[in-house]
Amino acid sequence: MNHLTSNNLTQTQKPKAAYTATARGLHWLMSVLIVGMLALGWYMMSIEDEPGSDWYFSLHKLIGITLLLLVVLRLLWRWANKPGLLPTHIPRWQVIASKVSHYLLYGTMFAMPIAGLLGALFSKDGLAFFGLQLPLVSSNHDLSELFFSVHSIIAWVFVGLIPLHLLAALKHLFINKDAVFQRMWVGKK
Repeated sequence: MNHLTSNNLTQTQKPKAAYTATARGLHWLMSVLIVGMLALGWYMMSIEDEPGSDWYFSLHKLIGITLLLLVVLRLLWRWANKPGLLPTHIPRWQVIASKVSHYLLYGTMFAMPIAGLLGALFSKDGLAFFGLQLPLVSSNHDLSELFFSVHSIIAWVFVGLIPLHLLAALKHLFINKDAVFQRMWVGKK
């Protein structure tokens, strides 16, 4: 039996509906926002020097700070509401891969807005959140560019992690048919 799962589950049992409505809501809201932010980020960089592009940058910053707050909320929620165990038929290496990929996803969800926030705080423009100007750290172009570069690299990490996460979820839905996908899906369990 898999040592990372509970000893009281048999191999034919399905995992319990482990995620709360709050966890599922945060997951899907953040999924949409993150994919939208990746698209918005690349679009705004393609029009960076055009008139009116400031609006897109302001929107990106606003949503980015909101996502950072949602990540903190999600991490606190997950810490207080541990998800259920995976079914025992899942090989140990897949359980480990699932844990590693989730740590990487949470790490990128946290690091990406932090890098963007720091890049903006060190930029000459500073950063506002719903009209409230956040304290400007002394403008430093080199530090700003460094943090924005890290922000961009993390975007590419997301581009790799998101399809892997999606493919694993779809594998559970269509190939394994083991109800792992349904634990995070909306609606009835």
